[in-house]
Order: sequence, then C-alpha cells, then structure tokens
Amino acid sequence: MLDFQAARWLMAKEIPEQAGNNHPTSAPTGVYKTSDGYINIATTGTKMWQRMCEALGAPQLTKRPEYASAAERLKHRDALNADIDAHTIKRTSKEWVDRLNEAGVPTGPIYAINEVFSDPQVQHLKIAQTVKAKDRSMTIVGQPVTLSRTPSRLASPPPTLGQHTNVVLKEFGFSTRQINELRAAKAI
Repeated sequence: MLDFQAARWLMAKEIPEQAGNNHPTSAPTGVYKTSDGYINIATTGTKMWQRMCEALGAPQLTKRPEYASAAERLKHRDALNADIDAHTIKRTSKEWVDRLNEAGVPTGPIYAINEVFSDPQVQHLKIAQTVKAKDRSMTIVGQPVTLSRTPSRLASPPPTLGQHTNVVLKEFGFSTRQINELRAAKAI
C-alpha cells in the first residue's frame, strides 16, 4: 500500500506530508464533487491532463500559466481542484466516470458502503460471498485475490462468540471441571 511513498523515504529520506484525498505528487489526482456525489480522477502527464480538460469542457485550463506543467499544477493544487470542481458539479458521477474514462482519464465512482456491492466489478470479482453452516448462513467479504490455479473459496462462516472456547482451553491444559468453574464464575 505504501509503494512509492516507501520508495520516497528509502531512496531520498523524504517524509511525505498528509495529502488527504489528494495524490501527494500528482495533480490533478483526487476527489471531485459531482451533482450527486463524488468521483476520483487520476491524471498523470500532459496528454492526460489535456484529455481531462477537453472532457470537462474546460480546454481553457490548459492555457493558464499556473497549470502549464505538472510542477505548477501541483504547486497550485487547491486552485486547480476548485476549478475542476466547478465543472464536475454540473453532471452526475456516472456521467463523469463514463465521459472521462472514454477520454482515457482514469476515473471511478466513490461509493457509500451500501452502494459498493452493487458495482458490476465488485460482483464479477465475487467480493461478497455467502457461506453456510448447519445452523446459519451469512454473507461476508471474500478473498481480495483470485488465482487461476489455486482459487480461494470461503468454506464456512466465522465462529460465533465463544464457539471454540472449550477446545482452546483444553489445548492449554484446562480440565473440564476447571472450564465449568470458569463458566460458573462468568469468567468465560
């Protein structure tokens, strides 16, 4: 998860500042308000910056001196983000995601948790999986990685509270009588 941030420290002893929703070294890359929520836009390089401005209907942004280079865009990030927000607020998240992705600008929706599992990609990846036991079934978060030769599968739900207490205590040498005494004392 730290990828380039770790490299910045290990190679240059640079301690990155907190960036919030912004990317620490690339602008514009971050969260932008739409008419019905928020999206994440990630641009790198001049060509992608220009494609984003065209897709936003704001080609004039590419002419502004404070946005002329990647370094200048990073330096003027707050003003740039405000200029982008002024455009993204005019359409829905879905409209912007479709439009910007079509223009070759990586963009994605930012969901509330109740929306996450309706996303087609989340469904395709089977991130939510239902597991069954004899007395119950539940839907839980699946494995984040699927390998073709060794696919993962959730076989059973997590244990209920205290389900394995006796087994664990016996492994540690407690007798049945001692376990019963702990239970009677409401220690377990």
